[in-house]
Amino acid sequence: MSRVQKSSALFAVSLLAFGGAAFGLLRARPYQPPARQETPPAQTNHLAGEKSPYLLLHAHNPVDWYPWGEEAFEKARREQKLIFLSIGYYTCHWCHVMERESYSNPEIAAVLNKYFVSIKVDREERPDVDRLYIAYVESATGSAGWPLNVLLTPDRKPFFGGTYFPPDQLKSLLQKVAEAWANDRASVTGTASRAAQELVQIVNESPAVPASRDALPPAILDQAVTQISGGYDKSNGGFGPAPKFPRPVTLDFLLRSYARTGQSGPREMTLATLRAMAHGGIHDQLGGGFHRYSTDAEWRVPHFEKMLYDQAQLAIIYTDAWQITHEEYFSAIARDILDFTLREMLQPAGGFASALDADSTLARAKPETAEGAYYLWRASEIESLLGNSDAAMFDFAYGVESGGNVPASQDARHELTGKNVLYERYTAKETAGHFGLTENQARQKLAAALQSLFEARSRRPRPPTDDKIVTAWNGMMISALARASAAFNEPRYLEAANSTEKFVEAHLYDPKLQRLSRSYRAGSAASIGFLDDYTGLIGGLLDLYEAGFDVHFLTWAVTLQQQQDQLFWDLKAGGYFDAPASDPDLLARTRESYDGAEPSPNSVAAMNLLRLSQITDRADWRARAQSTLAAFRARLQADPEAVPALASALDYSLAQKRQILIAGDSAAPDTRALLRLVNDRFLPNKILLLADDASGQKQLASWLPFVAGAHRIHGQATAYICENYVCKLPTADPAVAARLLDAKP
Repeated sequence: MSRVQKSSALFAVSLLAFGGAAFGLLRARPYQPPARQETPPAQTNHLAGEKSPYLLLHAHNPVDWYPWGEEAFEKARREQKLIFLSIGYYTCHWCHVMERESYSNPEIAAVLNKYFVSIKVDREERPDVDRLYIAYVESATGSAGWPLNVLLTPDRKPFFGGTYFPPDQLKSLLQKVAEAWANDRASVTGTASRAAQELVQIVNESPAVPASRDALPPAILDQAVTQISGGYDKSNGGFGPAPKFPRPVTLDFLLRSYARTGQSGPREMTLATLRAMAHGGIHDQLGGGFHRYSTDAEWRVPHFEKMLYDQAQLAIIYTDAWQITHEEYFSAIARDILDFTLREMLQPAGGFASALDADSTLARAKPETAEGAYYLWRASEIESLLGNSDAAMFDFAYGVESGGNVPASQDARHELTGKNVLYERYTAKETAGHFGLTENQARQKLAAALQSLFEARSRRPRPPTDDKIVTAWNGMMISALARASAAFNEPRYLEAANSTEKFVEAHLYDPKLQRLSRSYRAGSAASIGFLDDYTGLIGGLLDLYEAGFDVHFLTWAVTLQQQQDQLFWDLKAGGYFDAPASDPDLLARTRESYDGAEPSPNSVAAMNLLRLSQITDRADWRARAQSTLAAFRARLQADPEAVPALASALDYSLAQKRQILIAGDSAAPDTRALLRLVNDRFLPNKILLLADDASGQKQLASWLPFVAGAHRIHGQATAYICENYVCKLPTADPAVAARLLDAKP
């Protein structure tokens, strides 16, 4: 996965020690892999005591891996050895490839153990380490991804890096680096020192002079739409060429733009993209949910891992699409995502796992693994399950071909040859016409076929699960479940959101210190919480309040926001650092703004502050939101396409704010009817509050005094619809409330 190139300033210095020929080793290319080297199971290294599934995957490598920490750093200093830093995550396909081919290879291990101190990092446990060194590789090469492999001096300054290396190339590179360190150490350290200086500038994204505090112009929003539209794929939906990523942050911004302007372009680009993705192979047609990305432009051939953060964000976008269109298609896909997540990612004790692997074993009796093994089908398998007639219809509808439907260009390792990725090639109506059936008959037959294949697939070896529970992503899932529960009036989603909140509060929060942990696995929490843990959870709590109206979620969100401000706020430039100032081993604290697969934590922080300032009427949080936007002003103005979630926060800050207050009993039919009016609509710049004549209303009134006077009219649930705290006449009439909600602010 590549991100936006930030700078090419480090490119030249990365080559000084090794020359252009060595740089060629950075370029991954297809090749025939050697036979897998098996590692004796009794052999262990310094990762054996870790909790991360990714680190434990390498615990029996012959490489003497260390986790990130002082023990490894002290060894490097004492022995004056270079550091080989390798960063990845458990469900990363190419990380598995390197583990099998290189890190299980005794010859490569011997080189690493003799000349280097080798450190393994799970990027999901240590996003601060990952962001620092991925910024280096990105700046040096123009792109970066995982596995990320970086060579460091003993004081952790980078001087060379890349992503995937075939084993022969990796071994050659390591030997050349070791030789350079032995014979020309001054050149290596000089290169590393210059690289480190420039890296600090890049990761902080701090301007040379303080950012202007003048209001950001609304024209930025129009510029962002224009820039995003320029990359729109009119034929296939989505943005840019292959590989295609869902990037929900872009779709969210476009829907907000539609709500702001009423212009149909952003709406139609988003809805067309959502339909194309749902029809494609990136969408698991049998089990629900979405894979990480598509390797082709048509969304047909996915990279098969499934990430929790993708499911959460996409469920929200499909829910928003339903609120805009009221098309059942979009609500069905949102439910499909959430039902998959509840079925396959919810852990027995609570909380959601991080991801499902792209790879799985080919058969229960065989140890060999391959990408997509769980999801792919041979035409003969389908015919055996369905019979000739039904298989012919199913194959027509879902793009199945006798020789497989994956182009050779999308199968570099020849793991998909002869197999089929299921995608919706023809609709039920088109299928019915082709086979002389009614549309209803075709739908029934296809539904029965899908169920048969789903049951057969369930008997295959399942993809491994990264079962660590990450606070940030569970916060996202709380948001998705809460928002869908409100939109679709689905109590089980609200119940799941409440249960997840309880798990996080019980296992990932220290109430005495008022601090979050990053992740939980095998009975205990691990690592300090990072900025995105706070922002993700705060956003989830705000959405959960608006779905169930338990004021505890608001008071906890306020507490977490106050702690976030203390731990992460950049006093000099504004905005937030990604990590608290507690790790002296990092060269610099990163301050991220790029909105990629996930929104940057600064973007979410700005949005949370704006929402919280409406609920609490705290001017300091409004000012802090504006300071966060101003901190990244240069990027918003020059490259808004890179920061669509930050642009969404700017949209919110410029909008006429709506406060919708319902006075009534949350369980009463008349209250539910008024809430239904709100939840049926896409109203991105509102807060929704409930005055229930109980302690919740008192707490709200302590922040917003006007809430104290909100009561039912003649004993009926009553809506108070306000703009910037100036309320229209209260009404208990749903028709009047609907007109007020539909009126442009």
